[in-house]
Amino acid sequence: ADMAMYQAKTQGGRCSFFHAALNDSLRERLETERELAHAIAHDELVLYYQPIFDARTLELRSFEALVRWQHPVRGLLPPGEFIAVAEESGQIRELGSWTLRTACAQIAQWKHSGLAPHRVAVNVSALQFRDQHLVTAVQTALSANGLQAHEIEIELTESTLMADNDLAQGIVTSLREIGVALVVDDFGTGYSSLSSLHQWPVDVIKIDRSFVSQIDTSAHHRVLVEATMLVARSLGMQTVAEGVETEAQARVL
Repeated sequence: ADMAMYQAKTQGGRCSFFHAALNDSLRERLETERELAHAIAHDELVLYYQPIFDARTLELRSFEALVRWQHPVRGLLPPGEFIAVAEESGQIRELGSWTLRTACAQIAQWKHSGLAPHRVAVNVSALQFRDQHLVTAVQTALSANGLQAHEIEIELTESTLMADNDLAQGIVTSLREIGVALVVDDFGTGYSSLSSLHQWPVDVIKIDRSFVSQIDTSAHHRVLVEATMLVARSLGMQTVAEGVETEAQARVL
């Protein structure tokens, strides 16, 4: 009955009856939760670094750290296979801390190898963002690897920023005070608007791939992207287009 109740809630308050598949789904979720805890503790997670290029010159500008799970049985798993479980179970805090530490260590390794330093953006979940120790964790990761604050970016979704204005403002201010750049991820998919951008001292906004994917075929999408870029530029922010997959999209951008 408890499982049926939760299914009813996730489907908008409708009536729901228990069936065996619900029990199977719960068992799979609990197993994933248990395996994820083991993965975090035993280095089964791995970061991939997605490059971000200058649209005009194609010069490499920065990276975004993307977590994957090298599952011993199921192979390499994308975030969609485990992030939701991590958020529901609270393990997203440990996963986020691991991502931050690992990204900083990678930057330090690149610099030690003589490679030109590049900023790396690290995604921070809503739970991790509301943690009062986030700023300290960022400072510790930077210090442990001999990095400067400008070499890391903290990436947040617009819904995370807008969820709790007072708390969010305080954390954002603290991060900016230590010199860490802030990125608003998936812009245009949440419930904020262009007019709300001026409230946040962010450095970069990332235009969601749902707009970018049709920028070369849809005048509507192109206008929306252009409008976002113009407003961001007038506020002194940079813009990043997510998910560029074709030469045609790159040319338009």
